[in-house]
Amino acid sequence: MRLHVIVSGRVQGVGFRMRARDEACRLGLTGWVKNLSSGEVELVAEGDGENVTAFKSWCRQGPSHARVTDVLVTEGKATGEFVRFEIRH
Repeated sequence: MRLHVIVSGRVQGVGFRMRARDEACRLGLTGWVKNLSSGEVELVAEGDGENVTAFKSWCRQGPSHARVTDVLVTEGKATGEFVRFEIRH
């Protein structure tokens, strides 16, 4: 399963990318996370459906200092193009 997520709110400068990477790795997911110039965070994650669903739920809250106001989610089939979950710049 593949998940593409755009997270809005106070999500930059609060460790969102690092915590997302930690959570994705804990769940055995591959993909990436990056900050957008708009102040949002973008993520792509692939893996087992149950773990992708758990990650989607995590994205709706984020780390403790984040204040998520909106989450735009697109689901699809995994492509297998990633070998790990990384922070992109």
